Amino acid sequence: MTKLNKYSSRLTQEQAQVGSKAMLYATGLREEDMKKPQVGIASTGWDGNPCNMHLNELAGVIKSAVWSHDMVGFVFHSIGVSDGISMGTQGMKFSLPSRDIIADSIEIVMQAQWYDANITVAGCDKNMPGSVMAMARVNRPSIMVYGGTISPGELNGQKLDIVSAFESYGKYLSSEISEDEMNDVLRHACPGKGACGGMYTANTMASAIETMGMSLPYSSSIPANHKEKIRDCEWAGKAIYTLLERDIKPSDIITKKSIENAVAIIIALGGSTNAVMHMLAIAKAAGIEFTIDDFQAVSERTPFLADLKPSGKYVMEDLYNVGGVPAVQKLLLEHGYLHGNCITVTGNTLEENIADLPGLLEDQNIIHPVSNPVKKTGHLQIMYGNLSPEGSVAKITGKEGTRFTGPARVFESEEDCLEGIRGGKVKKGDVVVIRYEGPKGGPGMREMLSITAAIMGAGLGNDVALITDGRFSGGTHGFVIGHITPEAQLGGAIALLKDGDTIIIDADKRILKVDLPDMELEERRNNWKAPEPKFTSGVLYKYAKSVSTASEGCVTDQ
Repeated sequence: MTKLNKYSSRLTQEQAQVGSKAMLYATGLREEDMKKPQVGIASTGWDGNPCNMHLNELAGVIKSAVWSHDMVGFVFHSIGVSDGISMGTQGMKFSLPSRDIIADSIEIVMQAQWYDANITVAGCDKNMPGSVMAMARVNRPSIMVYGGTISPGELNGQKLDIVSAFESYGKYLSSEISEDEMNDVLRHACPGKGACGGMYTANTMASAIETMGMSLPYSSSIPANHKEKIRDCEWAGKAIYTLLERDIKPSDIITKKSIENAVAIIIALGGSTNAVMHMLAIAKAAGIEFTIDDFQAVSERTPFLADLKPSGKYVMEDLYNVGGVPAVQKLLLEHGYLHGNCITVTGNTLEENIADLPGLLEDQNIIHPVSNPVKKTGHLQIMYGNLSPEGSVAKITGKEGTRFTGPARVFESEEDCLEGIRGGKVKKGDVVVIRYEGPKGGPGMREMLSITAAIMGAGLGNDVALITDGRFSGGTHGFVIGHITPEAQLGGAIALLKDGDTIIIDADKRILKVDLPDMELEERRNNWKAPEPKFTSGVLYKYAKSVSTASEGCVTDQ
């Protein structure tokens, strides 16, 4: 029989660990509890963000469930950054670094306290990959519980979400709506708890992690305010006991095949560009070789099926109501797009999990049939060329077309670009270039939702393209390419561009290039000098010194 407390027994069963036992008695443990396995329950809950404001309550439900199954449950906490609140400000530079700090903090507590298993309840974008990176590193029985999606807001019979708020500003700038009308949208866009409602980064990563096997069925699609979310938390307490009994660890669940499953659901649902770097980071934490080209291979063979925001019209709650992520898994498995034999946190395989579950409702329009996809291949494409010799990530749903050629309109930061849009500097046909926003140059690789939303709201969404060494929110739509590598701070070709240079984007051939001879680029490079670092102390200074490229997942544990 498997020893369930094989880690915590180092503190509770060894006679010499007198200090450990005395401190644990002080927490309220009794003598009989000292023989029980200990589960560290990590909460990323905090009051200042709708994605996370209910997670401490869910952690309490998980704790009760753990104790009811004859285990000890201890809640601890990690940090969070609200992308939606920090978006468009210098604060957004701290968002991506938070992912690795979350991973580090969970790893630290799990290892230092000798917990036998981990359950993490996560809400906003970086919480989820950060928690799974920690699980992969520590490699003890683990489950991620998603806090759930927000319900859509409503105004005058129209559904709203966080992207509606950002795009309302662009509409205000173009005089399509008044300031009062814009403020009305802001008051109604986010009605309560839960992560951003479309297939943005939070719902993308939750769906991917469930399909990879590290969350329980339906965890990614149950809305935050639904009673089933409580049952999801209760089930986690029971499931973690099964994982301990059978000694099923993340290394058994996170494999190349299960990562391919995760990427397949990302593509089918129209997920966020951020998923590329997050899946690379999870793979690295798990010791699995998985590159941007592996991501591309799955994208090429998987259809884009979902009419979900930002490019579509439905939200995650709508998907839950017609069958949820397991129903989409069932559809993909039937058509050979998933590996069904991958083990999951239920102790069963993915195929066994969904065998007896209902499929999609017949009368639904959210998920297209495989025979009539939104796009026959994936919307996420890895682009190469003289502007991105080490790769970049394009989000091409097909609605924007697949080719774009135009003059560069170069901006040195997100703020400069937003000012340029306000001042009418961006014209139809332009390729907007935002540089020095990469992981080292930003530092922190900010998301550009404020920019893309302003472009959309100003009515330029179908008439301009945007390229950057930064990244995009999952709420972004339009002709956009991010994660350009090498980034400007490292002397990548994006640093050498000038206004008026002809930029050529061809998503069919996966080419991103500037129409300049190599000799011209080399001459410009010889005259280029790297800017001084924007930070010389603190967390962003440390991040810039240690972070890898976007094409390597922006990891800091190289």
